[in-house]
Amino acid sequence: MNTFALVVIITAIAGVVGTGLGGLIGVLFSRNSEKIVSLLLSFAGGVMLCVVCLDLLSDALGQNPDSPWHVLMVIGMVVVGYGVIYLLNAIIDKRTNPQVKHIDEEHPKTADQLSELIHSDHYEEHKKEYEQTKKQASRRELFIAGLVMAFAIALHNLPEGMVIGASYARTAASETTGGLAIAIVIGLHNIPEGMSVSVPLVAGGMSKTKATLLTAITGAPTIIGAMLGYFLGTLSPISLALSLSFASGAMLYVVFGELLPESILMWRSKAPAFAMLVGLLVGVLILFL
Repeated sequence: MNTFALVVIITAIAGVVGTGLGGLIGVLFSRNSEKIVSLLLSFAGGVMLCVVCLDLLSDALGQNPDSPWHVLMVIGMVVVGYGVIYLLNAIIDKRTNPQVKHIDEEHPKTADQLSELIHSDHYEEHKKEYEQTKKQASRRELFIAGLVMAFAIALHNLPEGMVIGASYARTAASETTGGLAIAIVIGLHNIPEGMSVSVPLVAGGMSKTKATLLTAITGAPTIIGAMLGYFLGTLSPISLALSLSFASGAMLYVVFGELLPESILMWRSKAPAFAMLVGLLVGVLILFL
């Protein structure tokens, strides 16, 4: 089996199976899951922070360690990756938040409910409108809201796939097993993300079976990201550094702009910070054992 096919298979397991497993856990424990998901989101944030800082950025810098310009390039690409995901999320929020009744001037500037993280609250608003009116215009708006929700989920999963793909591109060059370790970490990270997708879907009236299957499907964009990351990573050491840096920046936004703020707002205590520390240490064990 060639490396590219292996990347697709491993990423499908980490993305689709990992997210689907989280979805299954979410529908089974959906009634009292706010605190559980808060801890798991923080844990996932800690794992990804470990991967980004101790593995991805370190390797990106190591592609040309003697050049100070290379360091600046890596830093710049991290900023670009962070900025692109931030900007796309900001555009979605600006267009959808005014249509959700509970989001006003007093609302936190980040999501404080699971439904806000994937914009299923926006979808539910249009679903209610369509069920009440049965008009073609409402149906079109419902379809658009569904696309927005899918795009919001993809914004989390694409950079995760790029991380796996670029890691396997690096593995092919250095003959290490780092790509598999990263895939395992991403798979663990996807479990709480799967819960964050399935719980609001079930709360909105979707059946548990359908919510679990739909949640698993939302992991599919990870495969696209992996193919992109692997392709860019195999072009040259510079393209590998750029791919790793961009994915790192994108993941840093997911961690600091989405996962941690929401986990703290969901459970206002010191517990999420402790869970993040545990996640960081687990990430260290996975990467270096």
